[in-house]
Amino acid sequence: MHVLVLGGGVVGVTSAYYLAKSGHRVTVLERQPGAGLETSFANAGQVSPGYSAPWAAPGIPIKAMKWLMMRHRPLVVWPSFEPRLYGWLARMLANCTEEAYQRNKGRMVRLAEYSRDTLRDLRIETGIAYDHRAQGTLQIFRTPKQLDRVGDDTRVLDLYGVPYSVLDPAGCIAAEPALARVAGTFVGGLRLPGDETGDAHLFTRRLATLCEGLGVVFRYGTAIAGLRQEGDRIVDVAAAQGEHIVADAYVAAMGSFTPALLRPLGIDLPVYPVKGYSLTLPMTDPEAAPVSTVMDETYKVAITRLGDRIRVGGTAELAGFSQILRAPRRETLARSVGDLFPEGGDLTQAKFWTGLRPMTPDGTPIVGATHLSNLFTNTGHGTLGWTMACGSGRVLADLVSGRTPDIASEDFALSRYGSGAVARGRHRVESRVS
Repeated sequence: MHVLVLGGGVVGVTSAYYLAKSGHRVTVLERQPGAGLETSFANAGQVSPGYSAPWAAPGIPIKAMKWLMMRHRPLVVWPSFEPRLYGWLARMLANCTEEAYQRNKGRMVRLAEYSRDTLRDLRIETGIAYDHRAQGTLQIFRTPKQLDRVGDDTRVLDLYGVPYSVLDPAGCIAAEPALARVAGTFVGGLRLPGDETGDAHLFTRRLATLCEGLGVVFRYGTAIAGLRQEGDRIVDVAAAQGEHIVADAYVAAMGSFTPALLRPLGIDLPVYPVKGYSLTLPMTDPEAAPVSTVMDETYKVAITRLGDRIRVGGTAELAGFSQILRAPRRETLARSVGDLFPEGGDLTQAKFWTGLRPMTPDGTPIVGATHLSNLFTNTGHGTLGWTMACGSGRVLADLVSGRTPDIASEDFALSRYGSGAVARGRHRVESRVS
């Protein structure tokens, strides 16, 4: 079967890999000149199943109001007249209950744990290298109040069997020795030893090369103009150059741009772009740099060692599809890494970047079938695209192939949003996306 994967980020490329391993002929369409050049390019570098949790949680609305008042705030909302933003926010707020949080957290951990194991299998099988480390994540608490609330996190970790350790300052320093230089900055931490790190962009590029060895065709510089539907099937993809590309099945994996592609087909994909930022610093002193990933709870910033660089990622900005680099967001990232690892890297040489993370209201990506018989989605991973990429790619390949995935996957599909996610009664539609 010929499968067309729309999108060449980390999610699209992992989908292509597992589809090719399943015996399909695969073509990937990507508007950029190479793989992984948009949201996958400079993310925080974490593969963090232990940190997989929905943003929608009890107490978040009150916390969000406080964050918006902070100078170095982790959440920024720009005034907008965009109805989709407010509809998405309303759905997210509806998930801020204990019942919804437990349900959403459970399926996110299920997929993230499976994805980490799938990535390990891939690494063993292929020898792929991407500045990988498997030395865990350390969440740092700067205040006693933050440390006192750690039970909220550990109860969920206990429920799903995720290993962890609650550490005093000495324990934090044992896990991350460079923190001894700023010992008065924090009061404790939560360590998740099962988490890993790696360069998502490097991984995506090298996996694309492996895909080519399996016969996958990558058509870079190919913008997608739309999909054409007849009856209950997609019949072809219209490229921006006027070409029509035909396949047997289609996988929409275009991140934040997927909803605009599918909306004319009667599919309401509840995915909104949440803008994130990162700094990439050259490492100046390995002994003063993080060993793995340190999460700064105060600023919601992740600081990760990637080879000879330090990646600092964070901030959630609701600003539509704007990719303007805003100086205050840089200041927040620089403040966090400057507080915790002041001698580890050279901030004057830091590269500042932003990307659009495709977020669902409940935190779980949308992976699986649609009401059109040969159209599938793999999108909406939010801040966890790198964490969940291999697992969701393999689940997707199983579903396209008619196999039962290794993990329960029914609740990953768009159908969990109910009948409102699909506008019925369309018989012939051509979608267009700019």
